[in-house]
Amino acid sequence: MKPATPSRSWVESAHEHPDFPLHNLPLGIFSQAGSVPRVGVAIGDCVLDMAEALARGLLQGLPEEVLESVSQGSLNAFFACAADARSAFRQRLLHMLGKDAPSRVEVRACLHQARHCDMHLPAKVGDYTDFYAGIEHATRVGKHLRPDAPLLPNYKYVPIGYHGRASTLRPSGVPVRRPKGQMRPSGQHEPIVGPTQKLDFELELGIWIGQGNPLGEAIPIGQAAEHVAGFCLLNDWSARDIQGWEYQPLGPFLSKSFMTTLSPWVVTAQALAPFRCAQAPRPPGDPQPLAYLWDDHDQATGALDIELEALLLTEHMRTRGLPAERLAVSNSRCMYWTVAQLVSHHSVNGCQLHSGDLFGSGTLSGPGADQCGSLLEITQGGSQPLLLASGETRQFLADGDEIILRGRCHANGIGSIGFGECRGRVLPAL
Repeated sequence: MKPATPSRSWVESAHEHPDFPLHNLPLGIFSQAGSVPRVGVAIGDCVLDMAEALARGLLQGLPEEVLESVSQGSLNAFFACAADARSAFRQRLLHMLGKDAPSRVEVRACLHQARHCDMHLPAKVGDYTDFYAGIEHATRVGKHLRPDAPLLPNYKYVPIGYHGRASTLRPSGVPVRRPKGQMRPSGQHEPIVGPTQKLDFELELGIWIGQGNPLGEAIPIGQAAEHVAGFCLLNDWSARDIQGWEYQPLGPFLSKSFMTTLSPWVVTAQALAPFRCAQAPRPPGDPQPLAYLWDDHDQATGALDIELEALLLTEHMRTRGLPAERLAVSNSRCMYWTVAQLVSHHSVNGCQLHSGDLFGSGTLSGPGADQCGSLLEITQGGSQPLLLASGETRQFLADGDEIILRGRCHANGIGSIGFGECRGRVLPAL
């Protein structure tokens, strides 16, 4: 008989922890002063060291592919493990950290205080694709650019996306340098090159690919969810003035490629299972997705109920000890396409996905005025400056500003689990 899953941990800081209680157990790559990066698991205010757990024999009996994968300095190999092998690993962690664990003395020796750990990118990302699945954001931006036709005819037929720059992905806490690029100021006929004056953030969900697919073989929609290993928060920093000049006809380039910030912990698909929900029904008159993008089970369970939050901490607030100000609260249920639909569409042409590839959801704004996931929306392209409680105003981000993203799920009987923070502070242009 399969042992019951424990409901509480013997790790005291995990009790009522808003992000990392026992039911979460996200994975990441951490190091300490002088140590090599290695796999860790967040539990309360601690990090469980997988290298130490392996050395103490605490993972004996798990599939060999799992043992090999958690001994490495990235999560690529773990993402590539079969789903049942990753589930077995999670069950072992639950019982190692559960309140009745017989080996807690050995496990306690594998714990480090998170405040003494440095976090790294969870995986070596070969390819990064950013989608445009947040329909409220797409509609607001479209109204700014095309008041009479906010959404182009293809939006409700095909998940829109573009290939981003994997080399400039960085974990939470790494500053972002204000980029330079070519733009055409309003009222001028010729472009100039210089630092962006319209630096923006985007509130997104990051999607980590688990097992990939052979070149030339599409991933069927009914199997697509099995190819997703986990999720994180993602800030797709954007230079709106550079973007406005360069994006036609091929889309974003230098306006997006300078940096993208990720939260360092990967919340697994298994941990998020209790927070799955039905995809929102399409409004009357919207087209039925083509057959390769439609699966009844995916429509019934393929959405996620994740509360998403964006906050701003200015230099003025920081020096005066003021708290960060909330800019928006939205939800991942605002995605027009499910994650499985994104995976299926990405591979329909035979494109090969690899373990550790990363998708961005696109900016996930909600319908309300307080649910805008970018300053482009909040300030209506800069025409309506935002008045902050500190007395400052913002059209776009200033040097010294720090954007903080948070994500959290809530369910009866489980409480909350979260993603930790995704932070980035703006440095002046060189």
